[in-house]
Amino acid sequence: MQSKFIRASVVAGAAAILGLMSAQPSARADDTAVIWDSVRTDLFGTRDVADGAGKVMLEAPYRAEDASTVPLTVRLPAEFAKDVKSLTLVIDKNPSPVVASFAYGDAAGTGERVLATRVRIDQYSNVRAIAETNDGKLFMTMKFVKASGGCSAPAGKDPEEAAKTMGKMKVMTAFKDPEDAKAQEAQVMIRHPNSSGMQMDQLTGLYIPTHFVDKVAVKTGGKTVFTMTGGISISENPNFRFTYQGSPADVMSVEAEDSKGNVFKGNSAPNQS
Repeated sequence: MQSKFIRASVVAGAAAILGLMSAQPSARADDTAVIWDSVRTDLFGTRDVADGAGKVMLEAPYRAEDASTVPLTVRLPAEFAKDVKSLTLVIDKNPSPVVASFAYGDAAGTGERVLATRVRIDQYSNVRAIAETNDGKLFMTMKFVKASGGCSAPAGKDPEEAAKTMGKMKVMTAFKDPEDAKAQEAQVMIRHPNSSGMQMDQLTGLYIPTHFVDKVAVKTGGKTVFTMTGGISISENPNFRFTYQGSPADVMSVEAEDSKGNVFKGNSAPNQS
């Protein structure tokens, strides 16, 4: 279902942007509302999206240093996080507005929930984090970020070189608090060009075909931390840092799949302390 939402967001977002461009010579401040209304309808239908103040904390730079690797961090306080079943990130004015949706599992924990990643931002835009609770309620927080050109920025590596390490992972777990199993930290780093389809091969002058990690599943102790469905807005070499509930001594397993059907697997080192 989330894959359908991701694909729908590409069509809806692109259509809204093209419509606005043809209707007027320059974008207005309220253009983003038109795009967001379209994306929101595709994702959530007619459901209300409430103000997430005090429930969903989104950290993002007001002006990004590098539009192709903009850091985002979402924090959900423990009393709210325990009832959250999913988190969706949206960048209104990206060609594919839905960055990713994260469905939480039992190992996500009942303590404070933190998720950090890096994204591409194509032009000045609102960035949104929407949490859905188990009873179907939606809560959103929004930040405006000044960044441009992130989706078409050249890849950091030559495509042939990138292909040699594609799919390699580093999975790290650590004791945030040895006395509190609800508050552990982990990081997953995946080598992948995550080509947006908007980047140009500097040698051939042709656009590099779209090729990105679109699914990630993280488990520890046999329980799911989260599953992710993502799109082209996630930066090259996807990187996720997150809290979870469990022992870092347990092996954390990660399985990722890209848009060409390639499957990659990685594990943390056992018996870390």
